[in-house]
Amino acid sequence: MAKEASNGDNHVTTKPPPEPSPLRKAKFFQANMRILVTGGAGFIGSHLVDKLMENEKNEVIVVDNYFTGSKDNLRQWIGHPRFELIRHDVTEPLLIEVDQIYHLACPASPIFYKYNPVKTIKTNVIGTLNMLGLAKRVGARILLTSTSEVYGDPLVHPQDESYWGNVNPIGVRSCYDEGKRVAETLMFDYHRQHGIEIRIARIFNTYGPRMNIDDGRVVSNFIAQAIRDEPLTVQLPGTQTRSFCYVSDMVDGLIRLMEGDNTGPINIGNPGEFTMLELAETVKETINPDVKIITVENTPDDPRQRKPDITKANELLGWEPTVKLREGLPLMEEDFRKRLGISRKN
Repeated sequence: MAKEASNGDNHVTTKPPPEPSPLRKAKFFQANMRILVTGGAGFIGSHLVDKLMENEKNEVIVVDNYFTGSKDNLRQWIGHPRFELIRHDVTEPLLIEVDQIYHLACPASPIFYKYNPVKTIKTNVIGTLNMLGLAKRVGARILLTSTSEVYGDPLVHPQDESYWGNVNPIGVRSCYDEGKRVAETLMFDYHRQHGIEIRIARIFNTYGPRMNIDDGRVVSNFIAQAIRDEPLTVQLPGTQTRSFCYVSDMVDGLIRLMEGDNTGPINIGNPGEFTMLELAETVKETINPDVKIITVENTPDDPRQRKPDITKANELLGWEPTVKLREGLPLMEEDFRKRLGISRKN
């Protein structure tokens, strides 16, 4: 922690984090807000970039290693004077001047985060350390997208932010679950020790256009299967529940959290709860009534229930989701059909 002596006596003062730029207080020129989005070529990240770019006072810098993200998600902004795209892995240090950091970088689908669990841990821990180090150096506010997975297989329902969770520390999902828990710890330690302005969002299941089609998450699985006329595969027992938030609602919640005065953690998700069988029936009814629904074996450590308590988000951020599942699924179907080249049957 930076300290300096006062007038040669024993009084020691603690320096606040430096401000990003003297231009912030200029009388006649107001600099643009420089915003870094790690993982900005991914599903949620690219939608966040779209929203941030709507403000002409924002300059957006995206950092992504394209492990799960894609340049295609950002194609409308490439070449724009207020947009910059950098191929970079957050596990390596980054020297850059910014005012805000949205730290989204990390594979969020079990297929991807289990593919290289050690790299997933490194992304969550070393990547977050690097972004916090950057925030400390330039005095930026940093928002971490944590996850409902920090609650593990919850014994409390619905889950509010005071619940400490029920997580297996040595399971196949632990690289993600425990990695995010450590990331939250790092955020608060930097906040307490160095005065860094932090924001933590615990995001619940999110769906919408630009999801990876075969990423193993249940909504994208079901929609892709329905479009391809394949059976919808429900993992046993089928009574496990999830809550699904449309991506535009999620982005709105993240921006409100960043711009607000609360460190969090704050749950951002849709409290509408569905069993996996109910979700499969809804997808079947909405997209392809002819497909069959079959059951398959479940994966280890799959949570039995997941539903956010969004009281804090509502009271502190004035946020609640507005897009219902039956409204969001057709929008995602349209995107998937376009990418798969499969038109809807008449």
